[in-house]
Amino acid sequence: MTDFILFMHDDAQAEADDAAWDNYFGTLHRSGAFEGGSAIGAGQSFRKAGMPGPASPHFTGFIRVRAADLDAARSFLAGNPVYENGGTVEIRELPHD
Repeated sequence: MTDFILFMHDDAQAEADDAAWDNYFGTLHRSGAFEGGSAIGAGQSFRKAGMPGPASPHFTGFIRVRAADLDAARSFLAGNPVYENGGTVEIRELPHD
C-alpha cells in the first residue's frame, strides 16, 4: 500500500456543511484507509538564502490515505465536499525514501 495526500483547494462553488464532512469522514474511517488530516491555515515560505517563492494560499486542508495506487486513491474523491461542490482536490503520492 502507498500513502497519498489529498490537498483541498479553496475554489469550491459552495461551502460544505458540517454534515457533509461528517459523512465523508465516516466513509473514510470505515474504509480503513484514513491516516489523518487537518485544515490548513495561513503561513509563509522560507529559504536560507535568497527570496523564497510565495506560500500557496489556495490549500485549505489535507487528508492522508493509504491506497494500492493513484486510481484507488482517486476513488476517495467521491463524497469529498470540496470535490462534490466543484472544487479542486489535488492528490499526491508520498513516496517512502
